[in-house]
Amino acid sequence: MSPTHAVAREHLQRAAAVLQSADSQSRQLLHIVKRTISLIDDLPELPVKRTSNVLDFATYRDLHAVSK
Repeated sequence: MSPTHAVAREHLQRAAAVLQSADSQSRQLLHIVKRTISLIDDLPELPVKRTSNVLDFATYRDLHAVSK
């Protein structure tokens, strides 16, 4: 998970803790916040950026394969 997503998730968790109230609007906001947290958790990991200029041809082929 990227640092940006980790920080966003942490802030949403704090908001969810604040919204632990019984009124209808707080429950709705809590549901939205919890759903957003779960969406962040479901984000796929982004590929790590290469630190060298060496190209791995097998990886390149796999990434750019045309489905037949």
